[in-house]
Amino acid sequence: MPYRRLPNTDKSRLKALKTAHHQGKEIPPFKLAFSQETLQRLSSFLPKYEKALSEYHQAYQRQTANQKTYQKRMKKARLYISHFIQVVNMSIIRGEMPPKTRGYYGLNQDTKRLPSLTSEKDLLEWGKKIIDGEEQRKKAGLPPVTNPTVAVVKVNYDNFAEAYQFQKQLQENHQRAADNIHKLRKEADQIIASIWDEVENTFSGETEANKRSKAQQYGVVYFFRKNELGRLNLRSLDDTPHQS
Repeated sequence: MPYRRLPNTDKSRLKALKTAHHQGKEIPPFKLAFSQETLQRLSSFLPKYEKALSEYHQAYQRQTANQKTYQKRMKKARLYISHFIQVVNMSIIRGEMPPKTRGYYGLNQDTKRLPSLTSEKDLLEWGKKIIDGEEQRKKAGLPPVTNPTVAVVKVNYDNFAEAYQFQKQLQENHQRAADNIHKLRKEADQIIASIWDEVENTFSGETEANKRSKAQQYGVVYFFRKNELGRLNLRSLDDTPHQS
C-alpha cells in the first residue's frame, strides 16, 4: 500500500501549503475536506512563511554576490602585507636596515620568516601592525619602506577591512534569516500534517484509489514502494492490448 510522506524541503512545504490554500479559497466551506479553523491558521501562516523564505533567499544571494569582491580584496591585502614584510627582510639582508627594524612591526627580530597570513584575523592583525609600525618609524625620523609604501598597504588594508565588516554583516543577516526559517518549519509541518490528516479522514469512506486521488488534489503526496511499483508495471503490461 502506498504511504504518505510529508514534505522535507522548504520548496515542497511551500507547495503543499499553497495547494491546500488554493483549495480552501476555491471550494465552498461545506465541501472543503478540512476545517475552517485549519484554513484560518493556514491563511495566517502562509504569508509569513513566504516572506521569511524570500528574505532568506535574498540574504543568501547578497552574500554570494559579494563573495567575489570580498575574496579579491582579501587577496590584494595579503599580497601587499606580505610584500611589505619581504621588502623589510631584504633590506635587512642587504644591510640597509638593522634587524631590530622588525620589532617596529611586531615581528621576531631574529628571523625573516613571514607570519601566517592565512585567515582574515591574521590579515587584520598584521596589517594594523605594519601600518602602526611604519608610523612609529616615520616619527623616529627613519627612512620609509618603499615598493610598496605603507600608504599603498593601508589603502588595500582599509579596503579589505571594510569588505570584511560588510561580508560579516551579510553573513549575520543570512544566519538570522536561516534561524527564522528553522523556527517556522516546525509550524509549517504541523499545519501540513493537520490538513492532510483531516483530508484523509474526510475521504476515509472512499476506496483506497479514490481516497488517494481526491487527497492528492489537496497536495497530499503518496509514494509507492519498489515492490508495489513492480506489481503496478506488471498489471499495466497485462492490461495492454496485444496485437496479433
